[in-house]
Amino acid sequence: MALKHSLLATASAVFFLTSAAYAQETTTERESAIDKVLGTVTVTATKKANVENVQDVPVAVTAFNSDTLDALNVRDLGSLSYTTPNVNLTDVGTSRGVANFSIRGLGINSSIPSIDPTVGVFVDGVYLGTNSGVVLDLFDLDSVEILRGPQGILFGRNTTGGAVLINTGNPTDEFRWKARATVETPIDDNRGGPNSTIQATVSGPLIEGKLNGKLGVYYNSDAGYFENLYNGDNQGEAQTSIIRGALEWMPTDNITVLGKVERFDTRGDGPVAQNRGLFDRDSFDFSINNPGLQDSEATFATLRTDIDVDFGNGRITNIIGYREVDGLTSGDIDSTPLTLFHSGSETSQEQFSEELRYAGTFGKAEVTVGGFYFTQEVRYTEIRSLPTLSAATFYGGGGQDHNVYGLFGQVDYAVTDRLTAIFGLRYGYEEKDADITYVRPRPECSVVDATCPTTGTNPYVPGEPNGFTNKDDWSNWSPKIGFKYELDDTSQVYAHYTNGVRSGGYNFRITDPSLFLSIFPNPNQDAATDEENVDSYEIGFKHQTVDGRGQFNAAVFFNDISDMQRELNLPSPSSGVSQVILNTADAEILGFEAEGRYAVLDNLLLTANVGVIDADYTDVWYDISSDGMINGRDLDLDLPRVPETTYGFGFIYDHDLGDKGTVVARANYQHRDKNAFTDNNWGWMNAADMVDANLTWNTPYEGLSVAVFGKNLLDEVTAGNDTQLPFSGAVSPLVPGSTNLSTGVNTPYAYYPGAGTLSPLLPGRRIGFEITMKH
Repeated sequence: MALKHSLLATASAVFFLTSAAYAQETTTERESAIDKVLGTVTVTATKKANVENVQDVPVAVTAFNSDTLDALNVRDLGSLSYTTPNVNLTDVGTSRGVANFSIRGLGINSSIPSIDPTVGVFVDGVYLGTNSGVVLDLFDLDSVEILRGPQGILFGRNTTGGAVLINTGNPTDEFRWKARATVETPIDDNRGGPNSTIQATVSGPLIEGKLNGKLGVYYNSDAGYFENLYNGDNQGEAQTSIIRGALEWMPTDNITVLGKVERFDTRGDGPVAQNRGLFDRDSFDFSINNPGLQDSEATFATLRTDIDVDFGNGRITNIIGYREVDGLTSGDIDSTPLTLFHSGSETSQEQFSEELRYAGTFGKAEVTVGGFYFTQEVRYTEIRSLPTLSAATFYGGGGQDHNVYGLFGQVDYAVTDRLTAIFGLRYGYEEKDADITYVRPRPECSVVDATCPTTGTNPYVPGEPNGFTNKDDWSNWSPKIGFKYELDDTSQVYAHYTNGVRSGGYNFRITDPSLFLSIFPNPNQDAATDEENVDSYEIGFKHQTVDGRGQFNAAVFFNDISDMQRELNLPSPSSGVSQVILNTADAEILGFEAEGRYAVLDNLLLTANVGVIDADYTDVWYDISSDGMINGRDLDLDLPRVPETTYGFGFIYDHDLGDKGTVVARANYQHRDKNAFTDNNWGWMNAADMVDANLTWNTPYEGLSVAVFGKNLLDEVTAGNDTQLPFSGAVSPLVPGSTNLSTGVNTPYAYYPGAGTLSPLLPGRRIGFEITMKH
């Protein structure tokens, strides 16, 4: 608590000093919070020459500008998981920062770095090549755009569910600065400590009219939200720092060059591992003897050049991106205070990408064309300690060289003043070259250091091969055809068909070679899963009232999925957990979503959203029910990561205090149904009702505001995953405070597991205080 008191004292001192400094700069002319939200929100989703009004684009997109992101206290992408229908942007939990995003029922449930996503994440136009390091701290954001539905034409592979576009703040041509200090803390008994953040940015011209610069710094110290019953220590501790610099150079009136460089470092605990064979799944209780480790560092750089040209009154844009990530992890996978299954990993990833595109207008046609190149190297070592199964430590993993080439084009043709036809096409070619070492008991080795064997036999397991090497490639054409019809100046109807592709690939975590070889008997020639293909059909409606006080958007969509690529997550008596990656089924997803807002008063805005999904398997050719047969039980299972309904509502109220400033109150409620996590539905996610609230006082001193806020105020228990383990709750006599909750039989959606689980907990109820100063 000393850290909490120290930061509160610091914030109070800053408040006093700033009040004195700004006492002569009071003003009564303010833009209300309602005006900021109702103002035009622009998006980059269509890659046109200029940004567009979110209400004008024929895409299902929810956009958050910087003011809204501030109001929502967004610190990472997971903070937006409960703000949008049919969207889940959560961390997998076993490794801090690893994204397991799902949109419209298309998602993944893995921390394996070779697994490609269904939801692509783009930072300043650059695609992030692995899920690792995605759900980590963010700051100084200009906007976040959540695009729902396949985005393969303009954004390429691995966007079958959608895409998340993160746009960080750019340098300004006027001097500006902003500083913020935040403290949030649990308020319930037997919880951990405070989470404190300090961040600041300064921006302005370095050479008037030619060169602008920006520098931002961020530091977060999390004392750990949870209390470990094993020793009373806090769990979830982490320290994160970010330094970001940006330069914007304008050598001529029609050329802009924008470069950004970011250094990210974080170090903290491993997963908050609850075993639901020992502790109730609706509690925050857990007891582990290995607090674990997450140590990650990343360098990320982008260089964007925009050239305005007379040809088609258009713009040429070139975006170069570079990212390097290195990480170490350790976790208590058995989720008990006994040493039954502890695991660690080391990961390295380096990527380079370049996109060159042109967007312009020729008469009635708006044209966007471009080319894309992406290359990355990924190396991953996994270390498993299972002393009750093997005296030897498990080592293995995989490395992969990965290249992608793409050509794309889209034409929006104005058939009439109100009707626009949309045609798009993308050609993609991809190749992967993999070296895999089975994760098995063996002499110590490291894939990252290139010391793990892929040929020969395992000296600890006679006759068992060490691994294999394989290379594969894929190519395809993805089309899009649709239209947009403007009913009037404030309403549109749109519809389209499009195709999306999720990459085929390899499993870096093969722990059961005999099972793997029964499926791929000659892995040196054939070892990769096929691409997952999605044909998507969507009809949407967008409306904004003439006075701008209200908006309503809705869409109906249908996804036809073939060769669904799934990770079968099973308890294993020989390796703890076995994760088999296969093309298992075909499926269909039918859904509806709507969101809207309306200013019922000049100072009161109401918001609401709803999402409904009906998802079914249409054909299954692998035993996903884990009962040893392929039959109707497999077809009857729920698709993972597909809640049937999500819905929510909220309000923003802005009250003028006259010469005392303004008070802005915000609150939001969002519900998500329970949903399967594993393909056999043994692991599942609790239903959740999330309530967040914020009360901000914009003081009469220009640029100074203070806020109190609450997150997850109903104290809902949620988890990053729910993986079944072979370790029984029968060990409860050795775990003080626990109960044997295991039933001995795994069944879909069982409240208590057959044996035990790894269920990494996410934070419950907390409140916070924040002070912001800006000029």
